Amino acid sequence: MFPAAKSLLVAESDAIRHASEILDENFQRAVEILLNHRGKTIICGMGKSGHIAKKIAATFTSTGQPSVFLHPAEGAHGDLGVYSPGDPTVLLSKSGTTDEILCLIPVLKKFESKIISIVGNASSPIAKFSDVVIDISFAKEADPLQIVPTTSSIVSLAIGDAMAAELMSRRSFSKQDFATFHPAGQLGRNLLLRVKDVMSPLSSCAIVKPGSTLREIVIAMTEFPLGAALVMDRDDILSGLVTEGDIRRSLKENESFQNITAKDIMSPSPKCIDADSHVGEALQIMECGPSQISVLPVMANGTTFGKSKVVGLLRLHDTYKH
Repeated sequence: MFPAAKSLLVAESDAIRHASEILDENFQRAVEILLNHRGKTIICGMGKSGHIAKKIAATFTSTGQPSVFLHPAEGAHGDLGVYSPGDPTVLLSKSGTTDEILCLIPVLKKFESKIISIVGNASSPIAKFSDVVIDISFAKEADPLQIVPTTSSIVSLAIGDAMAAELMSRRSFSKQDFATFHPAGQLGRNLLLRVKDVMSPLSSCAIVKPGSTLREIVIAMTEFPLGAALVMDRDDILSGLVTEGDIRRSLKENESFQNITAKDIMSPSPKCIDADSHVGEALQIMECGPSQISVLPVMANGTTFGKSKVVGLLRLHDTYKH
């Protein structure tokens, strides 16, 4: 089934693999030009190449290489004002003959812009006027007509991502650096916020003793509806955790529940999280285990059960931006 689809995906993956095998001194020179420039990078392409250029510019900017997309047709009508002297340019063109780009090159030379071209023809006019040429002529289009920008687009994008990855590596770009550029959304929340910033403190949690009856547990969890009750016997040391699921299972398995206590139904060694851990670490624990965890006890110093003091409760709901 789907012979055309499978053929295209195989061809594109083979082309990316081939690109990884032929990275040479041209790729090295391109990376060094970008690495040694303190200003911004201009990424330029027309049509489908323009869409790829926008993505490369966005990736560069989010990983520490300030970049902007320049539409080549708009460039000649005022948008060249984005340039500062010496800003390098990355040009994308499958044919290497895109008229709108060719018209810009003399002006870019006046701006002392180093030109890096990603082209499908190393003998093309655009390649001729470039300081560095990354040749993707091997990327034959994989659609049934072999004319739609498929493989050439995906390889151009992959080359841009490869540049970004190399720049990140050489700059020792860290997760915290990445978080600085992504403060909003779930990504920023995972990397910037700590568990103590979003947890429910101990004063807002249901707390019971190991000998508390099922009725007492339900009353406590109704007053503090976080989906669980902390079982504590002394000095804020956690003995276990009772969840709503534990209560349901107990009622299903026992016809009489008059003598059931917290100790009988609690999880005696629940997974815990340190208050200073990042939200992303908690999310990893809660979502990526054998089964999803909806609540985590939060500990003051480390996660050593029975030794660290519990300071709150974290719900899965709290980890998400809302």
